[in-house]
Amino acid sequence: MKVYTYSEARQRFARLLDEAREGGEVRIKRRDGSEFLVRPVRAGGSPLDVPGVESGLGRGEILAALRESRERVPGGQ
Repeated sequence: MKVYTYSEARQRFARLLDEAREGGEVRIKRRDGSEFLVRPVRAGGSPLDVPGVESGLGRGEILAALRESRERVPGGQ
């Protein structure tokens, strides 16, 4: 992980952000010894947001398969 002094961070801020994006995080250290962590925020998304699958089945075939599977399960809806 890259560590910048406060002065370096001010002078190279865009580069610091690029390094944080690529490497996960960057530290900034001040003269008094305090340190700060800069890391990218991961884009949040739904766990259900997944790419579709090409099945080659038509709408009617998919619905028929669903109906059939529900008939086999007691209490299926």
